[in-house]
Amino acid sequence: MSVYDKLNELNITLAAPATPAAAYVMYAQTGNLVFLSGHISKNADGTVNTGLLGRDKTTEQGKAAARAVAIDLIGTLQAAVGGDLNRVKRIVKVMSLVASTPDYTE
Repeated sequence: MSVYDKLNELNITLAAPATPAAAYVMYAQTGNLVFLSGHISKNADGTVNTGLLGRDKTTEQGKAAARAVAIDLIGTLQAAVGGDLNRVKRIVKVMSLVASTPDYTE
């Protein structure tokens, strides 16, 4: 099964990478490695998703935000590899930061 078959199976549509919000690039390639810049969670209308898990956001809303960021990252990776995700052999590292209240434990 190709990457695109799996994305279709999961009803995932990749968008073009976002324009950087400041003076940085969305990805950098060195040799056969690609490094992606940080991505932020956005709402369906494109505004930045704000608030803290455990205060302003539920766990389900947090999961949805994390999923949206992951899909954005895949879209950026697709652009970085010339439009063909099947060229990607593996993802070595993913780092995620979550804004939550100090007592949030879910």
